[in-house]
Parts: sequence; structure tokens; C-alpha cells
Amino acid sequence: MIEGWHGWFGTINGVVLLTVAALPAAALVVWLLAGRRGGTRPARRRSLAEVGIVYGTVPWVWMIMLPGDGAGVVPGRVSLVPLRDLLTVLASGPLTVTVQIVGNLLVFAALGFFAPLRFAALASVPRILALAAGCSAVVEVAQYVLRLDRVSSVDDVLLNTAGAGLAALASRRWWREPAEVSPAATGPAPVR
Repeated sequence: MIEGWHGWFGTINGVVLLTVAALPAAALVVWLLAGRRGGTRPARRRSLAEVGIVYGTVPWVWMIMLPGDGAGVVPGRVSLVPLRDLLTVLASGPLTVTVQIVGNLLVFAALGFFAPLRFAALASVPRILALAAGCSAVVEVAQYVLRLDRVSSVDDVLLNTAGAGLAALASRRWWREPAEVSPAATGPAPVR
């Protein structure tokens, strides 16, 4: 049973429950935004992408920014040797492997999936990889600076970035979907 503010906002179980509970509200926001924008297919797509980026990214970042038991007491820890932490995780049990690897792949997956749909300038895998790597590096630095009793690891950056890249590839077929053109935007018909 989750009790009190800390139970809801300061634990992974609480964040997961709040995320699931917020799904109807997120769907409502998509519907309201699309309606306000005219209800066209591009309006619905843009609204879904905007809400999807926020709804699919914020809970993951929230979870990885939760403080550990020694937060503020133990010094920040850094792991800058690529693949060292990943190999340590792979040597542990299958549950740890699944939680650590899949969880890190999902942190910026929604950003990778929806950002190219919303922002044409981000409609390339290298740009999504750069954006995800930058966002992930900011999170890892924040974990260190805030002394959250977490390890700031280059492997986390690599996995977060890979997850965004894979999600971007999954949405690639929808990147260049033609925009709906209104008759007023095309101008008068040419005179022959």
C-alpha cells in the first residue's frame, strides 16, 4: 500500500501508479489540443506527438532522479569507462539485466519516437541520437551534482541514446507524412 506524499511521489511504485492514472488525462489533453487546432489529421498528429514526448519521458526521468538511501551523504560516483557497468549488469541475474537494460533503453524512447513527428528538423536518426545523448548527459550530471546516491555512468548515456535511436527508427515511416494543405493556402487556380 502506498501512503503519504513520499509513497506517491518518492518511490518507483508511486511514479508508475501515477503514470498509469494519468493516462486518461493525457488522452484528454491530446483530444483537446487537436480540437483546438482544428481537428485535422496534422493537428491530431502534432498533439499526440507533443503529449507523447512529455507523457513518455517525464516518468522515466522522474524515476532515475529519485534519491537513493544515501542521498546527500555519500559522494557522487562516476563511471566513465564504456561498457564496464553494462558488463557488470550482464553478469548479475536476469531480473537485474531486464530492469537495468530495458529501463535505460526506455528513458528517452518516447522522445526518440515522437520528436521527429513533431519537429521536422529532428527527422533524422543522427539528430535524435545527438538530442538523446545530450539529454541523458544532463540527467547523469544532475544525478552527480545533486548527490542522489546514484552512479553517473557513460553506459547509461549509451543505453538511453540507443533506446531513443531505436524508437526513432520505429517511427521513421511516419516522419515525412505529407501535411494537409488547405485550399486557402494554395492560392487561386492558375489562369490558362
